[in-house]
Amino acid sequence: MIPTEHHTATVGTPTLPSPDDTVTPPEPNRDTVKRLAEKLDVALERLKKAKPFAKTTHQTDVFQMAGMLLKTDDGINALWKRAHRFDEAGVFYSGAWETPGTLRAEFIKGSLQANGVYPVVEMLSELRVLAIAKKQATSDSMTADDATTFLNQAVALNLEYLFPAETEAARVEAITHRDEVERLFRLISEHLSLASIRTDIVEEIDQICAQRPILTKRLRNMIETAARIPHSTSSDDSEDKLAQYIQAISGASALSQQHRNFAEYREALKDLDATALEAEADVFAEAMRSTGLDSAHHAILIRYLERQHPQLLSRALGLNSAGEAELKDNEEFARQLIRVAILPSAYRAIYGFAGVLERSLLSRTDIEGGLKRLIELDLCSNVRKNLLAQRESHDGVTANSILVAGALMVLGQPLGVGQGKNPTCQSARGISFWSQHTPSYLLNLLISAARDEFVEIPLEGVGVNSTGLQGGLVTEFDMELDPVSIVLVPHLDKIYDAMMTKVALRPEDGHKYVNPAMYGRVVPSGFASLFDKTSLNIVNFEDFVRRFYATHHPAYNHGHEMIHPNPVGLMITNSHGEKLGAHAVLLQRIQDDTHGKLRTYFYNPNNEGRQAWGQDIQPSVSGNGELEGESSLPFHEFVSRLYAFHYNPYEEGDAFAVPDSSISEIRTLVEESWGRSHQWQ
Repeated sequence: MIPTEHHTATVGTPTLPSPDDTVTPPEPNRDTVKRLAEKLDVALERLKKAKPFAKTTHQTDVFQMAGMLLKTDDGINALWKRAHRFDEAGVFYSGAWETPGTLRAEFIKGSLQANGVYPVVEMLSELRVLAIAKKQATSDSMTADDATTFLNQAVALNLEYLFPAETEAARVEAITHRDEVERLFRLISEHLSLASIRTDIVEEIDQICAQRPILTKRLRNMIETAARIPHSTSSDDSEDKLAQYIQAISGASALSQQHRNFAEYREALKDLDATALEAEADVFAEAMRSTGLDSAHHAILIRYLERQHPQLLSRALGLNSAGEAELKDNEEFARQLIRVAILPSAYRAIYGFAGVLERSLLSRTDIEGGLKRLIELDLCSNVRKNLLAQRESHDGVTANSILVAGALMVLGQPLGVGQGKNPTCQSARGISFWSQHTPSYLLNLLISAARDEFVEIPLEGVGVNSTGLQGGLVTEFDMELDPVSIVLVPHLDKIYDAMMTKVALRPEDGHKYVNPAMYGRVVPSGFASLFDKTSLNIVNFEDFVRRFYATHHPAYNHGHEMIHPNPVGLMITNSHGEKLGAHAVLLQRIQDDTHGKLRTYFYNPNNEGRQAWGQDIQPSVSGNGELEGESSLPFHEFVSRLYAFHYNPYEEGDAFAVPDSSISEIRTLVEESWGRSHQWQ
């Protein structure tokens, strides 16, 4: 959708064939880039000399070549070197981008996400503005300072392209030029001081850290980028926050900053007296607890304390009273886990290990037995290869150590599991669900997948085995996942798909049968869906909404609280309220927030719970009583994106008591967003 306030002009704005109607050409190599750049020079010159009535034809030639050049770093650099010529040649002649001084940064996103030629023209416009900002080009309507301000605003409003996240929109929405757009914003950040958006980046880091993802590569990249940006003169607290994050990922103590070499740091620890060693433990624990981030130096400290001063392990992990008691009661096994899994290359497991202790999981014989089996497990060759490919350094870590570390991450951070770029929300949801409520079952699945290279889950008494299964939602598996997901998700994805195939001919939505089979008997037997299975029309809307209120809203469900998370289906929309597709989440709990407003708290497998869903609906991840890893929405807003849920038919309250006004409000939200894509009956 092109924002009409900015891009209303169509005369002189030629269109290319829709990407859906063309075959995507291969990315150009360096020789091809050189030839394209030479042809672009000729096309720019022809465009410059063309009469006004003929410029549209020559603009199309420029846009076609630019579209190819944007596909590589060499290509976009070739365009950047020629950006000062764009206005003079008439690249934007008689179009919405002709006068740079009238452009508005808030409308850039809409153009970049459009089809046809619009994203290409928008990116060329940004390169032109960058040339003005660098004083390589001039404009009567925009000064260099104006251009710099404009680009700073553009980056601040589009941070997801500078720091790509695995959101549902990124996975599902057809943004044809996503790679090119990310390349553009990297180029802008390289050539422009981002001091003015340093605060925006730190706020973004705050919000991502609040979600406590297991995988922190994107976070670390953002922190390192922000650290390279010159200090602003603002008086806010962003500088202190950024310093805290930098410390957390690089080494929280002065001693660790002084001794960057791991071996030297370990030797330096030997010279600390008892008081200094306690202070060292405290500073690392505080950095980890306040940010959810960690460093290799913390792993070295913990390994040193395990051997020399085990009485300080609790302080180094920042454990609460439950964690301290668990460590004391299971000290021998806890120390074994440290020796196996807490390594400089596996430092991310430290936070999860602390969570395992605070959940008192080591006191459970089934968990202890499962973790011990992982330590000694004979891994199949493919699993071993895939796990070792994920290690960050060669410090002697084994595939078994990586797998145990991964188990600690998932067991200690159940809501930190993410699906990465894979369309496997059901599988990630399962791992989180099992980690929360049946962790021994999760370990058994993991052992089977890692050792035997198959998983079997029964559907109505008949086992569905992943061996030899084809299909699944994944066509090209993204390995940027935690170790448990790397091992399990390929099997879970195929099993879920096979189960849905087995129940495909039944008259009701297959999720009614598959979810309890996949996730366990604690999933209620009652099931409600908004869709007629055959026509995909929306049916019985009022009954659906009333039933959800009568089974989940405390004012109408006779006070029955949720015991286990509910695997529900949401219809995800983009920032314009347009339908992206179905998405699997876990409804964790429903209760009043810190402001006394009823909210739904849910786990979103894509690790980014703040996506704008249009209609001013945007889940929050902090500030409204959220626990680590939770997203939340006001109750009625959540229902406006709900299309399927489970419920206990014996705990249904008073559906008739739900006010008609509540039903009407939700119906309007649905009709004006994703409901436009369906017939109603």
